[in-house]
Amino acid sequence: MSFFDKKTTFDTVRLGIFIVVTTIATALLAVTIGNITFNTTTKYKAVFTDAVGLNQGDDIRIAGVKVGQVDKIQLYQNTLALVTFSVDSDQVVDTSTHATLRYRNLVGNRYIALTDGVGGGPRLKKNGMIPKEHTTPALDLSVLFNGFKPLFTALTPADVNQFAFEVIKVLQGEGGTIESLLAKTASLTTTLADADQVIGDLITNLTSTLQIVSQRQQNFSQLLVNLQQFITGLSQDITPILGSLGSINSLNTKTAGLLQQTRVPIKADLDKLRTVATTLDDTQSIWVKTLQFMPEKLNSMTRTASYGSWFNFYLCNFDGNVTLPTGTRVPVAYDLNSARCKK
Repeated sequence: MSFFDKKTTFDTVRLGIFIVVTTIATALLAVTIGNITFNTTTKYKAVFTDAVGLNQGDDIRIAGVKVGQVDKIQLYQNTLALVTFSVDSDQVVDTSTHATLRYRNLVGNRYIALTDGVGGGPRLKKNGMIPKEHTTPALDLSVLFNGFKPLFTALTPADVNQFAFEVIKVLQGEGGTIESLLAKTASLTTTLADADQVIGDLITNLTSTLQIVSQRQQNFSQLLVNLQQFITGLSQDITPILGSLGSINSLNTKTAGLLQQTRVPIKADLDKLRTVATTLDDTQSIWVKTLQFMPEKLNSMTRTASYGSWFNFYLCNFDGNVTLPTGTRVPVAYDLNSARCKK
């Protein structure tokens, strides 16, 4: 029994150590993720005209160093935002302190930067409020980037991100100068200006093309549908098409040889054909008249050949004069009233 008691005790101790270590690791993880500090803090409030994008737990910074976090955000006087935040008690927040809402990155994360005002002032009491006059909302990135939109279209995505981040830093006072920003912008715009003529011609030609395409949108859409169907049919018949290429090549070779052999006779035939065409043109009035009377003549010939594969000729009528030895002229006439002689 003593052996089992010792083993049970040992297992219990190991389980207890595992639970303690796991609990400590979980607590450290929770503190890290939740930005939890164990310093003594003091709560303050600040009124902003716009706090969009600011979330509970975002940083409070002084000179770029985190000294607290946002505790609560709520509507204030129907049109303003009231932000409650905690700051380490050893940090001085007075009546001249200015609170600025800034972008931490391009993703949209934000923080509140606290800066000392001119002349200083008495320290704020716990739950003291920084008025609207001493706060600055974040930049409106939509308006800012829309202004740079023509420039961004000529840059790569990586250059756009870098340039946009530097713009935000400069306008928030975190790095660089306006002169540096303008110098970089001037360099980029100069590069674009060098290609101004090419870009202008490209835009003009593209505009004309798009206008024509827009006017014929229905035909263009049908063309795309037919082209898609044609490509689909070709892809389905790819094996027969590839197999026929060899035969087509052989046919081209034989055709080339045939044309080479018959080139002289064909040329002579074309010359004769030209002579025939000239003759037909010169005798146009004759064969046109012949064609016009051809139906009536064919009807007569059909009646004549209606009794077999031969032609029967019947004398239907004739007239004339017979001159006698005495010099007398005697009229002679013959008229057969037969169905064959009737038209």
